[in-house]
Amino acid sequence: MDLSAIIKKVEDHERISPEEGLLLYEKAPLLQLGLWAQSARFAKNPKNQVTFVIDSNPNYTNVCVTDCSFCAFYRKPGDANAYTLELEEVMAKIASAKDMGATTVLLQGGHNPDLKLDFYLDIIKQTRSRFPEITPHFFTASEIQTMAQVSGATVELVLQKLKEAGQVSLPGGGAEILSARVRRLISPKKGGPEKWLEVHRAAHKIGLRSTATMMYGHLENNADILEHLQNIRQLQDETGGFTAFIPWSYKPNHTPLQKKVPHRTHSSLYLRIIAFSRIYLDNFQHVQASWFSEGKKTGQVALQFGADDFGGTIFEENVHRSTDHINRTTIQEIVTLIEESGFKAAQRDTLYNVLREMTPAPLQAQA
Repeated sequence: MDLSAIIKKVEDHERISPEEGLLLYEKAPLLQLGLWAQSARFAKNPKNQVTFVIDSNPNYTNVCVTDCSFCAFYRKPGDANAYTLELEEVMAKIASAKDMGATTVLLQGGHNPDLKLDFYLDIIKQTRSRFPEITPHFFTASEIQTMAQVSGATVELVLQKLKEAGQVSLPGGGAEILSARVRRLISPKKGGPEKWLEVHRAAHKIGLRSTATMMYGHLENNADILEHLQNIRQLQDETGGFTAFIPWSYKPNHTPLQKKVPHRTHSSLYLRIIAFSRIYLDNFQHVQASWFSEGKKTGQVALQFGADDFGGTIFEENVHRSTDHINRTTIQEIVTLIEESGFKAAQRDTLYNVLREMTPAPLQAQA
């Protein structure tokens, strides 16, 4: 293949094939890739604006029987440190998020076979009843697969019941890398890519929206990354149900996989993935930069590499914390970080509707 011909297609905002994408991903200089990505970003989102959401990411259980090798959060049933919250304990976490101004709560947990479907439905119903200002962005695809297995219902029926209880969107967690080869190595009990894709396809078909994620930096290769992006681009062509793409890097501390992948990846790989995904995922409106998972400075730089969203405030988070990765911020700091990057900050909701444009932070007086 001729790289110059691929570059011409990128500059003209034409779709590139997986084979063309792999060559571009491997050969294009990083800074040039960033320039093309930023052009694609402004073609999709012409405003000089970066959005963020006020949210919290609590967990209702760490009990899990899936044994993913990249996870330091889960505990097996009967472990001394295993827990499952009661309904009122979950409501207390959502109340705390609401008191801090959150409009979205991303609730997720392990794959706990002792929990019945009514447990999940009650959480949604009570959230909707008690906290109407909170959007329940609950339960990843693998959790929904577990609900279906435990209840003996189809994925489609489980999703319909979640929707009837008041859910409108799903988080994209649990995708890792949508490559059969990689999933066999790091999360074999979750099944192949089709298990994750099945849930999101079924959710989109009944009007639920969702995000698409990718956790990279472990046992994948470049072809696996292209396979992942092609899988979600193809599903987006089919359903149009994804709101955004959100990549983050694997954190090795305290995970079984750490023996094989002891170190974190460099931030330059994150920027390459952000930029390339903006170009390749030509049917995605939004690409999210992460101050939380990659650090505030890297998150800022990613806004110059095609990202148009800065994620959430994440008032509570425990999955990354279990790997000793702790990062905190405030609403005002997020606004400042966005402004320092040359953009205007705007608060959004779960579905990427702008709620308000933020007031610029006051300039600090020089001593």
